[in-house]
Amino acid sequence: MKDQDMVSLTETQKKARRSRSKAIGFALAALVVIFYVATIVKFGPAILNRPM
Repeated sequence: MKDQDMVSLTETQKKARRSRSKAIGFALAALVVIFYVATIVKFGPAILNRPM
């Protein structure tokens, strides 16, 4: 692929992309925390004391 075929983003577009990426990352991290807390609440703290 040639460099002429690629689109170059402006600084404003790059900043917007970074902001969206951060927002998606934070949303995914929050979802993981919510699922973890929901699992602990559903099964209780005894789930951490199971034998290996």
